[in-house]
Amino acid sequence: MEQVKRKVTYRIYPSTKQANKMVEIMRLHQRIYNAALEQRIDAYRRCGKSLNYYDQAKELTQLRAEFPEYGALNAQSEQVTLRRLEKAFQAFFRRMKAGEAAPGFPRFKAFDRFKGWGYAAHGDGWKFKPNADFVHATLHLSGVGNLQARGRPRFIDQVKSSRSPGQPKTVELIRKSSGKWFASITFATLRPHRASGTAAVGIDWGTATFVTIVAEDHAQYFIENPRHFRKYDCQLKRAQRQLSRKKRGSKNRAKAKLKLVSCHERLANQRDDFLHQTSARVVRESRLVATEALNIKTMTAHGGAYKKGLNRSILDTSPGKFFALLEFKAADAGIPYIEIPTRKVKPSQSCSGCGVVQKKAMSERVHACACCGIRLDRDVNAARVILNYALTGFVTGREPSLGVEGGVTRPLKHETSTIPERSRERA
Repeated sequence: MEQVKRKVTYRIYPSTKQANKMVEIMRLHQRIYNAALEQRIDAYRRCGKSLNYYDQAKELTQLRAEFPEYGALNAQSEQVTLRRLEKAFQAFFRRMKAGEAAPGFPRFKAFDRFKGWGYAAHGDGWKFKPNADFVHATLHLSGVGNLQARGRPRFIDQVKSSRSPGQPKTVELIRKSSGKWFASITFATLRPHRASGTAAVGIDWGTATFVTIVAEDHAQYFIENPRHFRKYDCQLKRAQRQLSRKKRGSKNRAKAKLKLVSCHERLANQRDDFLHQTSARVVRESRLVATEALNIKTMTAHGGAYKKGLNRSILDTSPGKFFALLEFKAADAGIPYIEIPTRKVKPSQSCSGCGVVQKKAMSERVHACACCGIRLDRDVNAARVILNYALTGFVTGREPSLGVEGGVTRPLKHETSTIPERSRERA
């Protein structure tokens, strides 16, 4: 079987003494990151020289010899911090070459915005010891001690059958703004097997309805948009107002900030849980998944007050993460995941019955084709177009007929379709 890498995130519970030590280690890594960034900037301004990871890694030996606090840290973990800065510069240069208007030069990290630190190899500064049933574990960190870790791999069934969760490779220690600690461990393991279904499906994403799913036999169902942000909107506004009224540096401000962070954390957890469950359900019932290629960055570009509200609705559904999870889980199930070219196929404008392209306003929720007479819910029609094109290469699911009237290709035969109850109400 194919070997892959999988990340498993455990929550860790340090004692007060251990937490203080971890905060101290994290602060030292933050200083290394900021000092290395400042060194790169000064070298370029004064000498016109661009430093890289290898130039700065050579100086770690001298740094560790001169400063005992850095000498006490794991050497490879310091190299991981320098590599993180190197990746930030590589991404900056890549965006510069691509001609992006805001390439995003690497910035200095305040302690509250510093993610954490990592270790490069298992056994060098850290050890992971899972429990007998592979649920929860003990994490040992050099200079900190043993930490209780709670969590389990998502591929737990395969873990139990193979008697091993895989070989731990690297770990990232992460401190959230709420003060909670997490360990993100990368395992090298066999590709997990995920169950799949028997239907080829086309998926149309939206904000009115989260996804509309159509199968080969024209069976269809909808997954409504849970609108997570709307549920927490009032709480977030209230917490933000309370935070803005507190004096900077005071204990009351720290408490108000923790309330705001906790609210955002609950919102993010609910959204992630919904995306995981929905993507798992789709893969479990499918043998092929077809979607359209979406450019989320372009869709959420600035465009006035009205567009601001629409952008918030789009980002609240996290379409990028949803389709990434869908592709990821489809690969585990061994089923095809196909993205059709949106600009070429135009699912929202093309007719699934005859292929005619007809522009529609966003307010038009029913697809009514004047050419072939088909009437469908707008999202159902788009999902059909996506599935047809993925299976056959044609938006109608068949090759165009020879008879063409007025420059429009007619379908071989008319389809009898009905508008779902949801669309009749809107119409």
